[in-house]
Amino acid sequence: MYDSDKSLSGLTEDEAKEFHGLFMLSFLLFTAIATVAHFMVWSWRPWIPADSGYASAADVIGTASATLSLLG
Repeated sequence: MYDSDKSLSGLTEDEAKEFHGLFMLSFLLFTAIATVAHFMVWSWRPWIPADSGYASAADVIGTASATLSLLG
């Protein structure tokens, strides 16, 4: 009744390792993209503003050009 080659999920050990590898790769890729996106948004407009409030439009353009120079 119970196949000793399969786990409770129904996958063999090789299938489970393959699934785990793909899952970890996609998780790390998603985390890297999310980290870059959060950094870019933080550079554009910090979530915690300074005492003078959020930056003016001129400061935003300067920050965006500085951020783009870091990327390229």
